[in-house]
Amino acid sequence: MERTTLEVIAPSVEEALARGLEQLGVPEDQVELEVLDEGNRGFLGFGARQVRVRLSIKIAGGSDSSQTGSARPQADASVVTDDPLLDFSAQTTRELLAKMKLPARVSAKYGAPDEGGDTPILVDVHGDDLSILIGRRAETLNALQYILGLIISKEAQHWVQVVVDVEGYRARREKQLRQLARRMAEQAVRTGKRQILEPMSSSERRIIHLELRDHPDVTSESIGEDPARKVSILLKNK
Repeated sequence: MERTTLEVIAPSVEEALARGLEQLGVPEDQVELEVLDEGNRGFLGFGARQVRVRLSIKIAGGSDSSQTGSARPQADASVVTDDPLLDFSAQTTRELLAKMKLPARVSAKYGAPDEGGDTPILVDVHGDDLSILIGRRAETLNALQYILGLIISKEAQHWVQVVVDVEGYRARREKQLRQLARRMAEQAVRTGKRQILEPMSSSERRIIHLELRDHPDVTSESIGEDPARKVSILLKNK
């Protein structure tokens, strides 16, 4: 007997079973259900852990390659990876977006460790017309990122940096900020005057600081109070 298996995360065993059967395209009597994690409700719905199940289908013989191919799960929101925390991160993001009535494709992966050795979780969101999710100066996106950071950190039982990107917005924004940093640095050198940028979030200010960290002529510092905290670029004392 040849087996095809699928792991699914959902709020309940019943919903996980229904999702799995839909993805696999087989009736319930052709699968075996194994509950891997019964989950918990969390506090006020935050930090709740989803139910996790494994569905296994038995395919007689193994020569019916067309049936096996059709039974393979598609690239759907419920298909999980081999990492429970990444699965939790992606699924939690989907559920928050669903509450906002914003259907989207979500994936999660680990980023490169920072200088302190901490590894962030990068959540990528793709879909149609998600500009509302970014908001003015990425305020909506940053709020979503903050909430996810709290929930995922609670699940992991330690602080986890979470970075959420929508349709590559943060990558484009980072490129713009690096260009802005270099341009303002050149202006500071040319005029000899301090250059003060517009208010930015801590993550965006960090990009400016990193871009100018090794600059031979200027240095940067953050000034003011949140949410109006800014980056100041000034000449080094030589």
